[in-house]
Amino acid sequence: MTKIDIHEYAAQKAGLCVKHDSFPPELYEKHGVKRGLRDKSGNGVVAGLTSISDIISFRTGENGEKVPCDGELWYRGIRVEDLLDPSSANGPGYERVAYLLLMGEMPDKADEKTFRRLIGEQRKLPTHFTRDVIMKAPSGDIMNSMTKAILTLASYDKNISDDTVENSLRQCISLISVFPMLAVYSYHAFNHYANKGSMVIHHPDRSLSTAENLLMMLRNDQKFTPTEAKVLDAALILHMEHGGGNNSTFTTRVVTSSGSDTYSTMAAAMSSLKGPKHGGANIKVMDMVDDIRAAVKDYSDQDEIGSYLEKIVDREAFDRKGLIYGMGHAVYSLSDPRERVFRSYVENLAAEKGRENDLALYKSIEQIAPRVIARKRRIYKGVSPNVDFYSGFVYDMLGIPRELYTAMFAVARIVGWSAHRLEELICMDKIIRPAYLSIMERP
Repeated sequence: MTKIDIHEYAAQKAGLCVKHDSFPPELYEKHGVKRGLRDKSGNGVVAGLTSISDIISFRTGENGEKVPCDGELWYRGIRVEDLLDPSSANGPGYERVAYLLLMGEMPDKADEKTFRRLIGEQRKLPTHFTRDVIMKAPSGDIMNSMTKAILTLASYDKNISDDTVENSLRQCISLISVFPMLAVYSYHAFNHYANKGSMVIHHPDRSLSTAENLLMMLRNDQKFTPTEAKVLDAALILHMEHGGGNNSTFTTRVVTSSGSDTYSTMAAAMSSLKGPKHGGANIKVMDMVDDIRAAVKDYSDQDEIGSYLEKIVDREAFDRKGLIYGMGHAVYSLSDPRERVFRSYVENLAAEKGRENDLALYKSIEQIAPRVIARKRRIYKGVSPNVDFYSGFVYDMLGIPRELYTAMFAVARIVGWSAHRLEELICMDKIIRPAYLSIMERP
């Protein structure tokens, strides 16, 4: 009997799936379906309550109408701008802000010292875990490698199914601590086996911050500058949390509501984040800028840059999707507060790295793209850059390989996921189960 080729079989039968699973878009409107759990105005369907963070993009006008405003992002009642100060001499803030999101209040000096020490002490993996798990079957998809490692870590936890707040908090802190190791070690394994590069595994240093350890473990010489560490620390804080409605955080809520364990919950969140519509935006920005850099001869010629951006919007250049990546946001209207506060960090790093010309190109795109989009797409509410417009550029200046970009996002967002898991455990007792209306044909 001839063996069935699964690839040929799938190719033959895919048409049936498309035939029976496709239906007219107008049916959504007819039945009042909120596609993507969003209404026609793009507002998310309210599925729960949270005290962890808040996003503001509109104000209420005198007549009750929604008026676009500069975006605001709040962590536990504190504006994100107030948690970051590029001119401050304060040390790294990742651990301090992580404490804030997890515990609900800013730590005093004693609490912060204890929490930093705890993170450092928990930054360890089981014996031979790096060799037996991370170095086995390495992949260029670092998010998949990390997810495999997260699920394997569950087998080392004797209290995996205990969903009390105390045990879940312990598990979350442990995962927050080891995420930098899972990311960097997964990359080193891939780079060694797939790219034939050298593999040097550095053990984390308990005296260093999360950002400092990331840079130290990634680099062969283990060296980094204070500016580099400060900029990466800021990037991690700005990506740490963004409300309960973003795809990966909502996934955290959904899986938690089913009664599943912390490791499975975080693995599910990772699978959501790795999607290019969610966590891969900064990579698309980098690829787009590379394309612009190759096509534009004079970075100071705004007319030349504008003409090429028009080709991108007209689907004649780059990936022909008609999108200028890094511009606009699903929630913010006039501006992304994360991009506003991050810009000064980017400028400081570009000056240290001698990348002012590249920064000038980014700034030109930032200035020209809104005009092009407004004219071509007739979008006049204002289009501004989001945080991902610059984050890929920062990672590039730090020498972080592109395979790690989404993983850097995960190292930050694991804190927000953890806070939302704990809140879901404390406040909710119902499984999240939205409805789908059947339009099945019956005989």
